[in-house]
Amino acid sequence: MDLVYKNEKTLFALMLVLSLLAWIVLVAGMGWMVLGYALMFFLFYCFAQSALISYIKGTGVRITHEQFPDLERQIAACCAKLGLEREPEAYLLQMGGSLNAFATRFLGRDFLVLYSDVVDGLHDNPDALNFYIGHEIGHIKRKHLNWGTVLLPASLLPLVGAAYSRAREYTCDRHGLAACDQPLNAEFGLAALAAGGRRWRTMNKTAFIEQARETEGFWMSFHELVGDYPWLVKRMAAVRALAAGHEARQPRRHLLATLMALFVPRLGVAGGAGGVVVTLAIIGILAAVAVPAYQGYTQKAAVAGAYDAGREASVKVERYLSEQGKIPTLAQAGIAAGGSGAVRELSIDPDTAVLRVVTSLQGQQGPAVLVFEPSIDEHKRIAWECTGEGILPQALPQGCH
Repeated sequence: MDLVYKNEKTLFALMLVLSLLAWIVLVAGMGWMVLGYALMFFLFYCFAQSALISYIKGTGVRITHEQFPDLERQIAACCAKLGLEREPEAYLLQMGGSLNAFATRFLGRDFLVLYSDVVDGLHDNPDALNFYIGHEIGHIKRKHLNWGTVLLPASLLPLVGAAYSRAREYTCDRHGLAACDQPLNAEFGLAALAAGGRRWRTMNKTAFIEQARETEGFWMSFHELVGDYPWLVKRMAAVRALAAGHEARQPRRHLLATLMALFVPRLGVAGGAGGVVVTLAIIGILAAVAVPAYQGYTQKAAVAGAYDAGREASVKVERYLSEQGKIPTLAQAGIAAGGSGAVRELSIDPDTAVLRVVTSLQGQQGPAVLVFEPSIDEHKRIAWECTGEGILPQALPQGCH
């Protein structure tokens, strides 16, 4: 049995290409600023992830040869069976009745957390618990926890990000199956996830698998396509088929659901509350990058027309000065006072000939203004210096500062 689900490698390659392209564009657009944002994101990650690790260490019970040695031996056996050389730091955690487990990573160290209720619920069938242990070891062995930052841009994309997450779950179910001494016990492990710590013993697993036929409808197809986990009925069907030596034939998804899912980005990139926190951090960072860039673009477009009007006015003023030897009024120089297009108002100082071009762009401190100030250069010619007031530096035209 191949321990890697058929679509995981393909989706990983697609995610990697899309993410690298996104990072290249981001770095090209931000320059050295990207280092600052990367540091900010890393610090945010450290505080958020350290809160989880601190909770695990401060609340859970570490599994060692002295503390729950039976579980320690079970985890070690699963690691050996699946070829994981470095055992993760394991904890037993009470989660108020939830039957599950998870793997996480912090600063190069892997952690495996078993919920106490799943351990207690499967006390009579420890081989079924191997399914949970093997599943989480699969995440560690496949380095799913290592690529999060690199694959982050593509992880947000509709369909692709969620599809890769579901493919990883199928891969880890294969690891869970391989960790079990008897394939049937992998089904019992999933049965506990579905029916709870007692009813899994009497659950009709075949009837449960037959529920998968209902997943081809619009609503179940849609919610699976935008979710990170396959429906449990499909996972059970896949495990049973693999135990029999073949791939499961899953129901086809509704076409309209696929089209609708194209418009739903994947936001729960870390799962649960962690996904919301990370998503908010991503949105904040992207906003910090995108908003100034967008403001610069809109200002540049608005200022360009005003700059052309100011340059044209300076040429007319310079010509009048050369011919008449005095500073003209706007009317004398043949200059419109503005009031339309990119120029809200244009004025000339009668004493200094300084031109002020009030643009149509409204900033926080008032309207954005271009100032054209004349001076006499070493060749006795008039030179114009352009400056901006209330305008972002990147929005100023070339020749203005």
